[in-house]
Amino acid sequence: MERNEKLAYQDENLEIEFRVKDLLSRLTLEEKLSLLSGKKLFWTKSIKRLGIPSLKMTDGPHGIGGFAVRFAGKMSYFPVATCRTATWNTHLSEQFGVALAKEAKSIGRSIVLAPGINIQRTPLCGRNFEYQTEDPFLNKILAVKVVKGIQSQGIAACAKHYAANNQEFNRFKVNSKISERALREIYLPAFEATVKEANVWSVMACYNRINEEYGCENHDLLVDKLVKEWDFRGFVMSDWFATRFTNTVKCIKAGLSLEMPGNVKMIPKNQAFCYHPKKLKRALDMGFLEERHIDNNLMRLLRVMFLVGFLEERNIDFEKYRNAPEHQILARKIAQEGMVLLKNECDLLPLNINEIKKISILGPNAKKKMASGGGSSSVNALYEITPYKGLKLKCKGKIKIISSVEKSDVSVICVGLNHKKFNDYENKDRLYLELPLEQEQLIKETVKKNPNAIVILISGSPVAMDNWINEVPAVIQAWYAGMEGGMALADIIFGDVSPSGKLPITFPRKLSDSPAHASLLSYPGIKDWNKLKEGDLSIKKDEFRIKYAYDDVLYEEGIFVGYRHFDINNIEPLFCFGHGLSYTTFEYSNLSISREVINQKDAFSISLDLCNTGNRRGAEVVQLYVQDVESSVQRPIKELKGFQKIMLEPSEYKKITFELHPADLSFYDENSKSWKVEPGEFKILLGSSSRDIRLTEAIKVSD
Repeated sequence: MERNEKLAYQDENLEIEFRVKDLLSRLTLEEKLSLLSGKKLFWTKSIKRLGIPSLKMTDGPHGIGGFAVRFAGKMSYFPVATCRTATWNTHLSEQFGVALAKEAKSIGRSIVLAPGINIQRTPLCGRNFEYQTEDPFLNKILAVKVVKGIQSQGIAACAKHYAANNQEFNRFKVNSKISERALREIYLPAFEATVKEANVWSVMACYNRINEEYGCENHDLLVDKLVKEWDFRGFVMSDWFATRFTNTVKCIKAGLSLEMPGNVKMIPKNQAFCYHPKKLKRALDMGFLEERHIDNNLMRLLRVMFLVGFLEERNIDFEKYRNAPEHQILARKIAQEGMVLLKNECDLLPLNINEIKKISILGPNAKKKMASGGGSSSVNALYEITPYKGLKLKCKGKIKIISSVEKSDVSVICVGLNHKKFNDYENKDRLYLELPLEQEQLIKETVKKNPNAIVILISGSPVAMDNWINEVPAVIQAWYAGMEGGMALADIIFGDVSPSGKLPITFPRKLSDSPAHASLLSYPGIKDWNKLKEGDLSIKKDEFRIKYAYDDVLYEEGIFVGYRHFDINNIEPLFCFGHGLSYTTFEYSNLSISREVINQKDAFSISLDLCNTGNRRGAEVVQLYVQDVESSVQRPIKELKGFQKIMLEPSEYKKITFELHPADLSFYDENSKSWKVEPGEFKILLGSSSRDIRLTEAIKVSD
């Protein structure tokens, strides 16, 4: 071979599969084994002999950051996943993915550990702010868009945490006991869609067990479903340190290609990492593994390495992508569309900037920056405009900001959660649904002094409000709204933008109303069954949760998660799924369905007219739900199966069309182990929220 002649795996003109096989054939067994685990916290190992560099990855649910790039400098901080999902805007999710990938590329990273697509089962989960929604349909539609956006830039997305990782309490060992139907209908659709519709290049296996098997060695999830059924072509990596309690042979045979982070000092000596070369070599020597098992896993990792161009020379200056002005514009747009106007009595909002003379801004979250903290999703933000700063910039030269609540025309009270332990925080679930007592007292005292009060809730998950909401005329759910959050909030408060966010999660009145909180068995899970049987609950509930070890968590609610639970049990939520007010009004009319009777193979279309009947420009999210009127199994009262976000000028109307397929009417039949559409009547429900249905029509499915 001549000095400048490329080896086959180095030739970019050859097919990737050929290059993968060629490279694999050149690796020694020792080199193969070394590539199965990480080198540093966020790098794979390199093979200098063959010129194979480390594959570098980064956290990034809402901005490049976390522990992966602590020393990389300042990055863009986007609104968190719940806020982005509350936009119900598929285009913004894809744009976010593109921006995320570009920022990762600017610091030499090839994999973004995002999106987080676990279902929000309990409002107490410490990582809810990183996840999208309680609804599997909304979850999968937006997850696909994020993945497509990221991978359009030649950066690998990593869908996480696969699967049923729905709480932070005892996350390393907890056993999620869940039915096959619930898995299929609620917890897996987004993962399946990212594989089938977006060809996601990597998936992160979870810490927890699913029906006794840890995620990293779960053959049913990783082989039977992910690879064989869904035809996944990428690779599976472990969550960080998730293999500490697993079996080497089981992980290899389940298709875990990469153990992260590998043998680093943070692992206790008595928990040597699962893919240590000595462990792998011993398993091979004893016949528990064959080299083909190693090759099958490694081929998947190498395939993605080629997909992200890990051998290509990069002559482009990617530094320009970091903190690009268009990313700041995007962050503001997501925040504007994601904030949800929950309540607005007497049309207190929007405020007229030409009439208001004095305003007071108070509360623990008024000046608090939220980018850093919360765990691996923290971002070292270039800047962050807080609510106080955003309102101050908006009011400059027009409205005076004063400290006196009594003397102000309007008071803005910024409360909620933060990223400290037992708030919205990785590895720690919340202990209560309520706001801290001092915050509730602040709201009540402020309203007594000034009834023109606006409560701004800054959190990534629901909070209870029954103790104070009847005394407050206006409430905005602002989430953690990113670097431009304060400006977006000011835009909404003063009417530059009409709010269009809709809740992607149900807000319960009290914790016991939520589906996961029927008992301590369903959350957080109790290991000491004898104590429970004896009824030894004399100690306080939170002490009980902390004192006794957790083990099994029984998903007793099955498919009835989120609004499905509230509907079937006739529970009135504080704010329903899909709720969100506007500064204008919308009229739904002229519902038409292309077929009155369909067979089990026919697609059909649904159309309606939407008109802006108010005097402001605004956007409405039209939500389409389906109800199976009579079924052989218990089904939800309604299930989201379509949505569109439509911007309209005053008096403007548009015809909106949806297309549904028989699969949209199906349920997972555990007896036949397949999806099933039963003949009979179905209702098509269209509305502004799950409990504000404007139009209804029936169709029939024939035998």
